[in-house]
Amino acid sequence: MTYSDKTLQCQDCGRDFTFTAGEQEFYAQRGLQNEPRRCPECRSARKHERGEGGRGSREMHSATCAACGAETQVPFVPRGDRPVYCSSCYQNVRGG
Repeated sequence: MTYSDKTLQCQDCGRDFTFTAGEQEFYAQRGLQNEPRRCPECRSARKHERGEGGRGSREMHSATCAACGAETQVPFVPRGDRPVYCSSCYQNVRGG
């Protein structure tokens, strides 16, 4: 499907903003069906008000990277049955 830029109006500040073709493709790839209702500035301000994107602070856990052996912090409790990687090694393992 071919996308083209759309001009939308922010529900918070009333300013027009562009919903780019790239953003539309991103939404479609992830199955998001609703267009954004806020401009990027108001979206960012709203996330900041809620505290880091609405997630709050994450509890981090210490782990040892299975690839390089470096000590790292991860946002989940490591289980013994799956390897844990530092961010650099994770990118390499993931192919990025």
